[in-house]
Amino acid sequence: MNNTPVYLDHAATTDINRAALAVLSEQMTRTGNPSSLHGAGRQANRVVDDARGQIARAAGAHPSEVVFTSGGTESDNLALKGLYWNRRAANPQTRLILLSGMEHHAVLDTAEWLQAHEGAELCWMPVDADGVLDLHSAMALIDEHAERIALVTLMWANNEVGSVQPVPALAEYAAGYGIPLHTDAVQAFTSVPTDFATSQAATMAISAHKIGGPVGIGALLVRRDIVLTPVQHGGGHERKLRSGTLNAALAAGFGIAAQEASGHREAESSRLGALRDRAVAAIAELIPEAVLNGPADPGGTGKRLPGNLHYTFPGCEGDSLLFVLDMLGIHSSTGSACTAGVPQPSHVLLAMGRDARTARSVQRFTFGHSTSDADVDKLLEALPEAYARAKKAGMAADESSIRTAGTGFTR
Repeated sequence: MNNTPVYLDHAATTDINRAALAVLSEQMTRTGNPSSLHGAGRQANRVVDDARGQIARAAGAHPSEVVFTSGGTESDNLALKGLYWNRRAANPQTRLILLSGMEHHAVLDTAEWLQAHEGAELCWMPVDADGVLDLHSAMALIDEHAERIALVTLMWANNEVGSVQPVPALAEYAAGYGIPLHTDAVQAFTSVPTDFATSQAATMAISAHKIGGPVGIGALLVRRDIVLTPVQHGGGHERKLRSGTLNAALAAGFGIAAQEASGHREAESSRLGALRDRAVAAIAELIPEAVLNGPADPGGTGKRLPGNLHYTFPGCEGDSLLFVLDMLGIHSSTGSACTAGVPQPSHVLLAMGRDARTARSVQRFTFGHSTSDADVDKLLEALPEAYARAKKAGMAADESSIRTAGTGFTR
């Protein structure tokens, strides 16, 4: 096997594209605060405005709806806290947040913080075995609790199993009650259609480094009729929603990346979907016991992110498989977190109804704009050996005998 590593973790971050790198490098050599009134400041401000327009066109939004942030996590925090605080100020009864158990931790942890510190109540919307929202049950929850709901949040596409969610349908239903919906579209933006204007979402989080732009910048799209309570304060930048000096170079890189990715979305989705389908068919032959998690989407009907594969490999720890694959030159990821060396099950798979043991035996492979047929060939060559070695190592002890992190006691 060729020893050049194969990077298959594009859902975590993808390599910057050439156009974005070029404009980023150019702008990094220039000086000017976009809020300054002199020539250099006005030039930097034009760069930011141009980027704002590029992102808005890619997202189906108005430029004034693009609020720059440091990335998806900050965008999710601003959306959930800002919506919740504003709704509570107008009506103290609205304490309920509707969400699914499959959300990214940027959403889950923010919601749980609001529960612990701001009196929020969390109401969990069910998902099916493929990790897709049960829309009718979610609508029934809205019907039942409408007067107490502060907001609804639903990610547009899941970062682990790749399931695409019915965001526009749920947002439209919630809007009928005057309830705002936030969507974390970090994985979906430029991979599947995400038109902000027609979605009826109140807010939408996106991030540059997932689409070929630089790390350190993202955006929250905020509909023009939506009011948020700011999380941070200062100079009143970004519609007074996110104070702080804007980085014109990062904005420029984000803008061109959004333009490039959205302009090639259909062709790239088709290419990645074909690579994914080839890998799925081959893995079924090579490792019959491997289970594809998330909706099957042969031919690219839009049910699943085109570059996403997420598998359960029975009888091995996901972390063990990751490390063996890494030694064989394949960079993948596991759907489980690892705290103090103790393997933990994927919260996404638990929400999908899997048991804890199954939810620890997972591996995610995600393709991006630099992924080639040769990369898939290398994955398929390495995977059977990696699985055999990881399976031989076995599973960690069951939860009842795992040492509690930091205590030395068993539970």
